[in-house]
Order: sequence, then C-alpha cells, then structure tokens
Amino acid sequence: MKSTFVAGGLLLLGMYAHAQKSISGFSVSNQSKQEKVEQEYRTKQSSERYKNHLQKLTSVPHLAGTPENEKVRDYIADVMRKAGLQVEIFPHDIYLSKSPGESLVEVVEPIRMPLNNREFIIKEDKYSADPRLTPGWNSYSGTGDVTTEVVYANYGRKEDFEQLKAMGISVKGKIVLARYGGNFRGYKAKHAEAAGAAGVIIYTDPADNGYMKGVTFPEGSQPNDNTIQRGSLLTVDYTGDPLTPFEPALPLDGPKKIKRLDPKDASFHKIPVTPLPWGSAVEILKRMTGKAVPAGWQGGLPLAYRLEGGSELKVHLKVKQDKEFVRIYQVVGTLTGSEFPDEWIIAGCHYDAWSYGSTDPNSGTAMLLTLAESLGKLPQKPKRTVKICHWDAEEHGVIGSAEWVEQMRDELTAKAVAYMNYDAAVSGKIFGGSSSPSLKKLLIEATQSVQYPDSNKTVYEHWMAQKGGKRGSTVGINSAAPVAVVDEPTIGNLGGGSDHIAFYMHAGIPSLSAGTGGPTLYHSQYDDLFFYNKFVDSTYKMGPMVEQVVGTMSLRLANADILPYDVSRYATDLATHLKTAEKAVKAYKSDYSVDKLLAQVEILKQNAEQFESRIKTLLASEQLDKVKVAAINKELRDLEKAFLDPKGMAYGSWYRSLYASSDPYSGYASWMLPAFQYEASLKSTANLPDIEARHAKAIESLNTKIVTMNQQLGGSASSLGGAKN
Repeated sequence: MKSTFVAGGLLLLGMYAHAQKSISGFSVSNQSKQEKVEQEYRTKQSSERYKNHLQKLTSVPHLAGTPENEKVRDYIADVMRKAGLQVEIFPHDIYLSKSPGESLVEVVEPIRMPLNNREFIIKEDKYSADPRLTPGWNSYSGTGDVTTEVVYANYGRKEDFEQLKAMGISVKGKIVLARYGGNFRGYKAKHAEAAGAAGVIIYTDPADNGYMKGVTFPEGSQPNDNTIQRGSLLTVDYTGDPLTPFEPALPLDGPKKIKRLDPKDASFHKIPVTPLPWGSAVEILKRMTGKAVPAGWQGGLPLAYRLEGGSELKVHLKVKQDKEFVRIYQVVGTLTGSEFPDEWIIAGCHYDAWSYGSTDPNSGTAMLLTLAESLGKLPQKPKRTVKICHWDAEEHGVIGSAEWVEQMRDELTAKAVAYMNYDAAVSGKIFGGSSSPSLKKLLIEATQSVQYPDSNKTVYEHWMAQKGGKRGSTVGINSAAPVAVVDEPTIGNLGGGSDHIAFYMHAGIPSLSAGTGGPTLYHSQYDDLFFYNKFVDSTYKMGPMVEQVVGTMSLRLANADILPYDVSRYATDLATHLKTAEKAVKAYKSDYSVDKLLAQVEILKQNAEQFESRIKTLLASEQLDKVKVAAINKELRDLEKAFLDPKGMAYGSWYRSLYASSDPYSGYASWMLPAFQYEASLKSTANLPDIEARHAKAIESLNTKIVTMNQQLGGSASSLGGAKN
C-alpha cells in the first residue's frame, strides 16, 4: 500500500517552497538548488516502508548481548548496505549484567506471600506470551539475600533520604521501598546504599503512571497493575563501559590491548535491587503501620502511605545477578560527501531494548533506516558526509555510543559538525526537541518546511500550538530551565539518559534530540507492536513526517555554504543560564553576582550579531571565496569546544563541558553551567573563584573564535577587554 502521507504531502510541497523564508547558511542561488533537493527528498518517504522496518526490528525481544539483538544488528546493516551506504561494525567488549539472573520478593511476616515480578499474558496482545520475555529486573544490581523491615522513601531522591534522616527514620539494615520518578533509578539505589539500606524495591505508583492518569492497558495506554519498568542502575562517574573510563572497550581478543579496571575497583552497587509493579508493591504498603508520610509523599494507591512497616512486617528480597564481558556492536553507515568528505553530519539511535522496543528505541531505528533509503535514492550526493549510527547497550548505561566516541575521539574532534539523536523518535504525535544553542535555529527552520500529516499546518505550527511546546517525553528525560523566546516553541536543554551524552558533554560536539512523543509503557514488556498500533500511531504516518524533519536538517547541514549554526544564540542562552546559576548561589550567599561574566557575554553577543550580519551580506553577494568559507566553517566547527575544560566536573572529570551535563543527583535532568550547579548543590563558595575563572576563559575563547571569523570577513570586532584566565 502506498503511503497516503506522501500523496497528501506532495500537494503542499510547491506551496511550502514559495512560502519558505531564506534558509540559513545558503547563498541565494544555492538555496534555490537546495529547495529542489529537499522537494525531491520529500517524495521518497513511505509509511509502509517505515511500518515494515518497525515490524522487522521489534517482532521479538532483543536485549543487548543476545542472539536476537545480533539479528537486529544484521538487519540494520543489510538495509543500509542495500541503500548504498558503506557499513562498518565496531565491536566492543563491555562488562555487563547480561540477564536478570534470579530475583524474588515475598512478604514473610505477618503472612507468607510471594510477589509477582512478571507482566501478565494478555489475550489480545500476542507478543506478551513470548517465552523469551524476562521478569522485571535492574541491571548492575548487587547480589544479596535479605529478610528485614521496610522503609518507604518516596522517590528515593537525595532530598527524600535527607528528609527521612531529619524525621528520625533510619533505613540502616532495612529494605527501602521507593517509587519510580524524580531521578534516575540508579541514584535511588546509590542514596539508599549510602544511608545503610540492605536492599531496594522500586515500583511504579499509579499517581505517577497508571489509573490516576487514565485507563490502563490493554484497554487504555496507562500502565496496569502488573506493568514493570526495567532499567539500568549504573552510576559510575563517567558514561560508558564501567571498566574503561576515557578509553574504548576494544575487543579483549583484538590486537590493541586496553587497560581495564578490576571489577572490584569499579563503583558497582553492592545491595540487591529489583523493580515491582504496583499490584505487588501494594501488598507491602497496605501492611505498613508506621507514621503517616509527609505532604507530597502520598501515592495513588487507596491507602494511607506510611514511613515504616514496623517490626511485625518482614520482607524477603533476593537478587543473584552475575556480571560478565559481553560483546556489543555499533553499526555505522556512511554516505560519503561529494565535496567535503571529512566533515561529518552524524545521526544516531540505539537498537537494543528491554523487550520489544517498539517505541523505545526502535521507532527511531526504523526512522533512521528509512532516512538511509531516502538519502540513498537521491540522484546527487550530499556535499558533506552523513553518518547514520545504531548504538548497542544504551539501555544498560549509554554504553555503545560512549565507547565509539572514545574510540573515534580524535577524528570526531577534527571532523564532526553535529550529532543528532533520535532515541524513541516516533513515539506519538507530539513534536518537540532539546538542543545545544547553535542547532536551535536549524531545528525550527526544518519544522517550518515539513507538513504535519492530515492537516493544513506545518510541523512548526503544530509544535507552536502545543501547550508549552515541549516534547511529550517517551524516554523520561527532563529538561531543566529551557530558554524561553517569544514566538518560538520551547526547546529543551539536553540532559542525561541517551546517546548524545558522549558527543555533547565529553567531546564538545553540537547536539540535538528531536522527535514525537506520546503514550508509553516505558521499559515494560508491553512496549510492543500491539501497543504501538493501538495507542501510538495506527496510520504509521508519523514516521515519514519525522524522517522529513530529520532529513531536512541533515541535508541542510550537509549542503550549506556556511554551516547554519545559530551563533548569537550562545550569548542569549548563556545570559539566561548565568542568571539561573547566580540565583542558585544567592540562595545561600545573598551578595553573589555574575556581573563580570554577563559583561563578557554582552560583548560576545555584539560580536556574534556582527558575524551573522556579515554572513548574510556575504551569502547575498554570491561572492563566496572557497578558501575563506572553508576557514570560517572550520572555526564554526570549533565553537562548541570552547566549553571543553580538561579539568572536567568535580563529580566526574569525564564530563568536560562547562556548558552542559546530566545532573549527577538525578541522572536524567540537564544541568546548565554544571560546575556552578554542583557548587550550589553543596551550598559552597570555596570553588566559585576557580569556577568563574574557568567560565571566563571559555567565554573568552568562544568570543576569540567569533572575532577571528569577523576579521576574516573584514572589519573590526570587539574584544573581551583582556579577561584573565
């Protein structure tokens, strides 16, 4: 069946071509050529092809390290080869909890009751009966067998454990019961272990996801009483393989030997941790007899939540989980650029899943396969190289992409233009994204030239019409304090939880994440084709739409005369984030000020606006000197690296960007200017002079690069007035 999306879209393509404003980065004559390339590209999409790929990718469960996942790897490689891309497969040997091993939870006093840790088989969902589906589990759990009392710790956040302590409630030697939400599950375990807990049970509460939000599965899209969220617990102070920080986990039997940590020296959790559905957790909660919980801690189950179970309630928790070396594979398809082969546009998504992964992640995988096919069908190759990457073992700690970045770090430093992440990118009908400053305009302009299916609106107009304009998150990533701009949709900040981390926060490569979100049964066995077809998108038109946005961004980055970075956005966003950092410190040091840094940012703004004005003049003149343009593009590729600091963050030197990091307490949220945020979290002023000096140096470096480009374009430019160190 031919996609009705394509047929409908073609009727409006001509209209969009005429309505399209100037495309950033192109001369007038080359914009006309680019518009024709994009029109040609937008005839290539097919709902049927997208649907077929999604079905092939997610017909069986495929955990990292399993034969089923290797079949997914081979399918991805085969599709990209047939599309005309050169395919390389990068193996890495990582230290991993490959399987759940043994886990059980039971109430042993005042009654004996085993608690269910598997989703039910549902008659109308044929996928729920597959024998390869696992019980609920958390990889990188400690091994242990404990029978003891219970303490309820709300979300298990740092502040929740601090509040328990302030209320005189000890978790030492006890099992902590915490609900999902508020932070990365690994930090629930980390904070509990630090407080002396003997084990942790994490459950999904219906107040957060379940019947209090709507009708439950299979009738509705909300988690039911046996839905279990799986997930990694890994909380080492770097991203990637836990035994090879800063170095790629190259194959153990390969020619190059990598020094690995002894597993006993890695910061693995030692206590047992396992997830439960609320249908099992309620059997513990309803038998608790301690004091009532404070405001904000009450969940959605029909009972009064209590802090302690009391001595009459005993729970048995056992987890036996082995770790071993597991070979994983990164699949990289390359469409070599016709003019600038050593300038790389990189798009990626992981392919391993906790079960089927029909939304998370493989809706993004299927979209990238159709992208490869559409680009391969174009009569003219892109000018810059496009790499389409499929990462392994993301679900266990964003491992595969981090290992590839560490392996390719020198080449990426020299060649990477942008990394665009599409994890779970077609998971609903609500469009949104998060981005580094320089790629925000690219995302906005691309959405202005793509039609939203079955409407007379562009994706941009549909995005703008959403309340708040934010992505309906499928992957559970929060964005802290996005910079709000009038007449612009909200674009979030990149946090943790997916494969942009190593590119953006370690290697200093401009990055974005975009796509559609909606209903989710996150990390459960029910994230399957039945759920996708019934609740996510039965028409399969969103795949082609997202691919059109993604392809438009990729082609514009690949073909632009001047790389279409939003240079002045650095100043806009920096000013906002500096004021936010100042506010955080002022909470405990009332006279604190970042005025000196803001003064630097004001000069940066003037030079950036001057640069953008001169670029517009240059592109309008059609007088493009190839040598000058090449020099400017090289400077542009280096802008983001101004924020790289060899000292890194105090909570982990692997995180080298002074601009952005994942929150080291929650794991998911974004920390902008993280050195400031970390100091503020400690309510400390001791390191502020050093932090200010490092940021002044970074802003000076960024400004110097822009001044250099302005000088190459002719005329004078402001300096930062001799900022020191």
